[in-house]
Amino acid sequence: MLAPIALFVYNRPVHTRKTLASLEANPLAEESDLYIFSDGPKTANDIDSVNQVRSLIREPWKFKHIYIIERAQNKGLANSIIEGVSQVIQKHGRIIVLEDDLESSPFALEYFNDALNRYENEEKVMEISGYMYPVERPKSLQQSFFFRVANSWGWATWERAWKHFNPDIEALTKDFTRKDRKAFSVDGTENFWKQVQQFKDGKINSWAIRWYLSIFKQQGLVLYPRRSYIQNTGTDGSGTHSDVDQVYRVELAKKAVQRFPTVIQEDPTAYAAIKHFYKHRKGTFFERLARFLEKKINAYKAKKNKQA
Repeated sequence: MLAPIALFVYNRPVHTRKTLASLEANPLAEESDLYIFSDGPKTANDIDSVNQVRSLIREPWKFKHIYIIERAQNKGLANSIIEGVSQVIQKHGRIIVLEDDLESSPFALEYFNDALNRYENEEKVMEISGYMYPVERPKSLQQSFFFRVANSWGWATWERAWKHFNPDIEALTKDFTRKDRKAFSVDGTENFWKQVQQFKDGKINSWAIRWYLSIFKQQGLVLYPRRSYIQNTGTDGSGTHSDVDQVYRVELAKKAVQRFPTVIQEDPTAYAAIKHFYKHRKGTFFERLARFLEKKINAYKAKKNKQA
């Protein structure tokens, strides 16, 4: 049984076309149902680009069935994903989730479906991640492994796991200890707890941090591949929640995973590798300074071009 795919799109026609084209290149695409959720424009300035996206998703893409759900109003990414995933998973019991800026390997659908079938009845396994960080010495890792952190850049899950999703961040964190915060942020190497605080302060509206919290509260695990099946093309500054950043760029997997872990526990080697990536991903002080200056220069140029 192949899982349906839910694709969430908004106002980026170039990214959306690339995402659909790469997904269509998967051999299992023609056997898969595709649900496309198109969010409504936030402002009048977004109407044209939203309509461009809605035009291209109606092109004859090669999937088994395509269901298009157009929102009249703007729900925002968080509400759109929460509602869309709940809707599809209630009908099908499982789901593969993509956003409009995620390019997939031709073997992505095979990976997702193989993993969904393999761990369908393993309560502790709560998500399948399609993305994998560009860690040092990836060959030291198993073909696939378990890690605690939920990833939002191409993922899959089951109804049995999604039922634990809790949108109430206060309820999710009310009994968090200092030890919990340390474990949640992978020994303080990633800013996950900072994201929790930003959500509480109304600075961000992230569904992903609440999904990770929901998994963490259940002591759940996420399956990761050694080689990434997903490339995030939205780190070019075009996304609502992302800046220009090449740190997360990867080389897409060129073959399917053949070996999956039989023991349901976090892989210590993978944990160490990802923790090292988190800790050193921003580089030296001078590398961070160079990226900061480049961002400022690009923003200044963009402003001048807009004024011209």
